[in-house]
Amino acid sequence: MLFSIRFFPSIALRLPVVLVLSIVCIAIPARADFQAGMDANNRDDYATALHEWRPLADQGDALAQYNLGLLYRKGRGVPQDDVQARQWFAKAAAQGQAKAQFNLGTLYYNGEGVPKDYQQALRWLRLAADQGEALAQTKIGVMYDDGRGVRQDIVQAYKWYSLAATNGDKPASLLRDSLAHQMSKPQIAEAQKLAQEWKPVKK
Repeated sequence: MLFSIRFFPSIALRLPVVLVLSIVCIAIPARADFQAGMDANNRDDYATALHEWRPLADQGDALAQYNLGLLYRKGRGVPQDDVQARQWFAKAAAQGQAKAQFNLGTLYYNGEGVPKDYQQALRWLRLAADQGEALAQTKIGVMYDDGRGVRQDIVQAYKWYSLAATNGDKPASLLRDSLAHQMSKPQIAEAQKLAQEWKPVKK
């Protein structure tokens, strides 16, 4: 009986270790396949990139799904197909992949591969922008600037342009500075305060 008490806990202690090792052993080949796809993509071998990424995307890998979306969006290694691009971007976006959210929002904004829908565009662009995706922040600024899908609001537009500029999007700084000529000093101060108070959202 004493043997049983001592033996089974030792097995129980080993099980998590075995499980972790099994997960690691599965993850390492998957990362290797993903990197092989990146290497192929970087040398413009898009057929190989597609071959490496497609199984990972089918298994739910968000980065692989996003990259497949780009291949279909740009027609690299496959016929250009915005419908397929949207489907892959949507899968990755649903997992919180910010660049996929931006691209999905852009498709809705432009009506490419899907009927034009500013509300859906804003939904996905906002999710990306909230994670700090600069291009999404710029696009939201444009929507507030022009009143597309939202009530026109130059204070909000300035805020989003400022955030995008801070995150490295140079066109956003030009748009912000141009918009400033249409704003009062209190409006600019309010927009700057909103930008300073903004915090990124973790996915």
